[in-house]
Amino acid sequence: MTLDGLTRRPDGSRRSFSDTWQSVDAMLVACVLMLGGLGLVMVYSATRGSEPPYNQSFVVRQALFFAVGLGAMIVVTLYDYRRIRDWAWAPFIVAVVLLLAVISPLGSNIKGSQRWFSIGPFTMQPSEFTKVALVIALAAMLAGWAGQVDVGRLVRLLVISAVPMVLVLAQPDLGTALQYMAIVVVMLLVGGVRARYLMVLLAIGLVLSTVVLTSDTLASYQRDRLTSFIDPTSDSQGITYNQNQSVTAVASGGLFGQGLFDGPQTQLRFVPEQETDFIFTVVTEELGFVGGVLVLGLYGMLCWRIWRIAQQARDLFGTLLATGVLIIFVFQIFANVGMATGIMPVTGIPLPLVSYGGSSVLTMSVAAGLALSVGVRRFS
Repeated sequence: MTLDGLTRRPDGSRRSFSDTWQSVDAMLVACVLMLGGLGLVMVYSATRGSEPPYNQSFVVRQALFFAVGLGAMIVVTLYDYRRIRDWAWAPFIVAVVLLLAVISPLGSNIKGSQRWFSIGPFTMQPSEFTKVALVIALAAMLAGWAGQVDVGRLVRLLVISAVPMVLVLAQPDLGTALQYMAIVVVMLLVGGVRARYLMVLLAIGLVLSTVVLTSDTLASYQRDRLTSFIDPTSDSQGITYNQNQSVTAVASGGLFGQGLFDGPQTQLRFVPEQETDFIFTVVTEELGFVGGVLVLGLYGMLCWRIWRIAQQARDLFGTLLATGVLIIFVFQIFANVGMATGIMPVTGIPLPLVSYGGSSVLTMSVAAGLALSVGVRRFS
């Protein structure tokens, strides 16, 4: 990516930085900033401990991640998304190579899953970055075909999409693989694939998910995590403990919450992985129903602005990029909040821009930047 790519349109004419920022979607940017800021407060509450001296290491790292993410979002926004088509396969190839490397001895096995590279005190999760890489690759393919997707092209696209899905399942991580599947299906729908093809794909996806759950692809404890939400009382001290504690924390918040930094479930660390998988429980326990509605309202506004950008995009490639970004956000919001409230299985899907984790924050920031890049060029 060069500076020339930031300042020139595809036709060679120049576009100033001020022109770009005058047409940026301020509401979308505001939602990103508010959610990221709220995430810093919630991560601090979940990790500081119940007594001084309070632990600040998590929130400091999260602030660093968020700052780098905002920088990445700005750069991507300035870069003309139409130029991305020229190198659309580069991030996808890099992502696949990283997914291969992470399941090799180079990757780190943490709690039964091999999804991360350990770099000093930091970890990197390639499957997060692959979400954006997959969106870019699919958008380039579908836009190039201009809605004319026959069986041969569909098979080619599905084979390419299956590569990261299989590699993620090998980690194993069914939740992220299902998110990739959702991205593919929705982008195919927007890209002009016939409805009957999509119905067949959905049926195949259901069969494959059933096979994964009933085979040895996942470890037994991972399979139990995905199915235990159906009967939360079946193993209250084992597999379902996390979700039971999460639901208790959500319910204890009441209308206005226990007070910031005063939630007993949070401060006494009764909810495992609270700064990552179950960060929404911190919001609802300490800020109550009102706080939860505020957060969901911010997500609703963010998703609406991305949807509006997709509708107003100048070309099919822009529409597909924005649609892919929208699905990334929607899937993770629904999966994470559903997990915290006990209506969805525990899949380890982070809450966008709020959950602790550098890979997730950077990925969601870049995704937001892609949508903004499409939006600021809707008239040029």
